Amino acid sequence: MLYLFATLHTLRTTLIEDARERLSNDRGSVTIEQVMWALAMITFVGIVAAAIKAFVEAKAGQIG
Repeated sequence: MLYLFATLHTLRTTLIEDARERLSNDRGSVTIEQVMWALAMITFVGIVAAAIKAFVEAKAGQIG
């Protein structure tokens, strides 16, 4: 009975350690996050620039 308990305890410890290692392995996630933020900012700046250009062209059309 003691052998069974020791085996189950060892199995449990091994499974928990493997799960912790897999969950803590986030290599590359920071890089992906930074790329996504950069794309979002580029898109936002493009939309703002297009809006400003359209506004300026509309005002220029009213002048002359």
